[in-house]
Amino acid sequence: MTNRPAPLRSICIVGGGTAGWIAAAMIAHLHPEIAVELVESDDIGTIGVGESTIPPFLQLIAKLGVSESEFVRECQASFKLGIEFRDWLRLGHSYFHPFGAIGMPIEGDFYQLWLRAAHGGYRRQLQDFAPASVMAREGRFVLPHAARRTPVGGAAYALHVDAKRVARFLRRFAEARGVRRTEGIVTDVATRPDGAVDRLILKDGRTVSAEFFIDCSGFRALLIGKTLGVGYTDWSHWLLCDRAIAVQTENVGPPPPYTLAHAQAAGWRWRIPLQHRTGNGHVFSSRHMSDDEATARLLDQVEGELVTDPMPVPFRTGVRDRIWNGNVLSIGLSSGFIEPLESTAIHLIYRGMEFFFRFMPDLAFAPELQAEYNRRMTADYEEIRDFIILHYCTTERDDTPFWRECAAMELPPTLAAKLALFRVNGTLADGVDELFRAVSWQSVMDGMGVRPRTHHPTLDRLPAPDLPGELDRAADSLARAVGQLPPHGRFIAENCAAPIP
Repeated sequence: MTNRPAPLRSICIVGGGTAGWIAAAMIAHLHPEIAVELVESDDIGTIGVGESTIPPFLQLIAKLGVSESEFVRECQASFKLGIEFRDWLRLGHSYFHPFGAIGMPIEGDFYQLWLRAAHGGYRRQLQDFAPASVMAREGRFVLPHAARRTPVGGAAYALHVDAKRVARFLRRFAEARGVRRTEGIVTDVATRPDGAVDRLILKDGRTVSAEFFIDCSGFRALLIGKTLGVGYTDWSHWLLCDRAIAVQTENVGPPPPYTLAHAQAAGWRWRIPLQHRTGNGHVFSSRHMSDDEATARLLDQVEGELVTDPMPVPFRTGVRDRIWNGNVLSIGLSSGFIEPLESTAIHLIYRGMEFFFRFMPDLAFAPELQAEYNRRMTADYEEIRDFIILHYCTTERDDTPFWRECAAMELPPTLAAKLALFRVNGTLADGVDELFRAVSWQSVMDGMGVRPRTHHPTLDRLPAPDLPGELDRAADSLARAVGQLPPHGRFIAENCAAPIP
């Protein structure tokens, strides 16, 4: 009979905010046998600007058994069908990255069929066949699962949320399931002879011990960085932006069902519409623009009266060399950061906890589990990094030093290979369990003017006597179906309106 190490029985989470309370809620709900204590201080602010999500976030809500409509009301959320990108390829140009499918039931790969038609002179755009894109363009919304048998059933959606309300919602959820919250500032960390973290020492002299620690202390990386000394791989030579200015404004009209990412002279600005306010921000490179200029440009473009003062957020793009080290797991900003262009921050928190449960340790903390966890999470960060770089490196803009530098950068080999393959005939090198699937790569490639030289040769064996006519009928059918949907604002008002604050 083997002597199996004891199972994990106690976890301490350092830091609250979205990351800390997602971690606490997931552990409390999925592993109630583990005692969870979360240490945070009201005196230490949180970033609180990660307010745009992607569809996997809804999996988290469902996994916790939370009512989606209740969550939407409590967090003053609105629905998100994708992202509109303005002025990225060139000034005056825009494109849309939708959630969900593109195309209609037809023999063969839809993108390849559309590409074949486009090479033959067909004029309709790829996004004319994406339900989410057409819904967003018309400002209309319906839950796709309620319209499965219609042309809009292939759409998917995510949420725009108030990050601080999300943290409060999940705190209530976690505390109701036994999570203990300790108010306090961590001033020191004691380690064991083997280098593992033993206990936290708080400002008032109290100590907090646990078998395992989750570092949600944000950019401070109190445990993974400061205490354990785990290094950080910097990606700022690829992603030049290193600061953001965030501000909230009153809504002007009904909230549109999409995020806006509007390219600027030295970066881009976001607009995230919630039910009762709008989140705005300007992400930029401090080498190319000052805080004062970035703030002025943002305030010149936002709509509505200011609800908050502009807040600067410095950051450094990259990833921890080891996201899990010994008895410390880093989640959220402490593990790495990629600018919020594709709204991946909350997803990486959820993903980090999902993988932790997949490689759940016992008190032996097997290095093999840590190594595989780190490999998989690092691959996720690298995939997202490459996808974000794609938006910059394919630009035709040369009107500012920032955009000229983006267009001339030497690409990561993984992205360079993906672009080269796609340019042949639209083939994508798919990985395992990737976040961004073919529709995302095809949409951004097409939006940024990356068009394959030809289509896949297998399509030449398929009969296509009236491919343009068939495509037209599909696009027209989708447009008619979208025209019958309620406006996004009315859908919220009738189904999940938040109380007026």
